[in-house]
Amino acid sequence: MASPGKKAFPLRIDPALWDELQRLAARDLRSVNAEIEFLLREALARRGVKNIGAKGRDEGAADE
Repeated sequence: MASPGKKAFPLRIDPALWDELQRLAARDLRSVNAEIEFLLREALARRGVKNIGAKGRDEGAADE
């Protein structure tokens, strides 16, 4: 079940990639979901995307 205020969606992912995500998440003391969210934020920041809030939503964003 998704946390309140978060978008849920199915993800098809290669089993080897899933295993690596699990390993990284365990090392960082995160859930796999939190690890994926962390890695996505990191990738967006490298591409220059700004203003991503701690919860992943901009103030006043209209994306629904």
